[in-house]
Amino acid sequence: MSTLIAIAYPDAATAERVRAELIQATKEHLLTLEDAVVVEHQPDGKIKLHQAMSLTGAGAAGGAMWGGLIGLLFLVPLFGMAIGAASGAVAGKMTDAGVDDNLVKQLGAKMPPGGAALIALGQAGARDKVLERLAPFGGEIVQTSLSEDDEERLRAALGAAAVA
Repeated sequence: MSTLIAIAYPDAATAERVRAELIQATKEHLLTLEDAVVVEHQPDGKIKLHQAMSLTGAGAAGGAMWGGLIGLLFLVPLFGMAIGAASGAVAGKMTDAGVDDNLVKQLGAKMPPGGAALIALGQAGARDKVLERLAPFGGEIVQTSLSEDDEERLRAALGAAAVA
């Protein structure tokens, strides 16, 4: 089962660095990351979401491929690719995967202006190694779906960096 973790940081740059560490840990097969969103409460009061992946772009690429193949059957591959890319982009834009955007915006609104949070959804296979990567950045846990014991381990790892 996937775990949701939201950690607040003083700025968006720190949250982005932590997300980069999680993505690197995914490449090293230490965890499976389904989504990682950085939510930033900008100084002007607006909430900005920095998504890890663009479903619109992926939908357009997939739609263009399928449209081109179908277009080949009817001897109009370019027209098929154009229609496929457009419909794929629309489908990707309307698709919502990973962390719920409403939850992300609610958490962002609770943060002070200038602050940011990383909201990650995934499964850790090597929890201790992932904690080692997160510890240097510190941060404050906002919300998790971890057990009480695992949440306490995470708080201890993040708090140790704040004391150091």
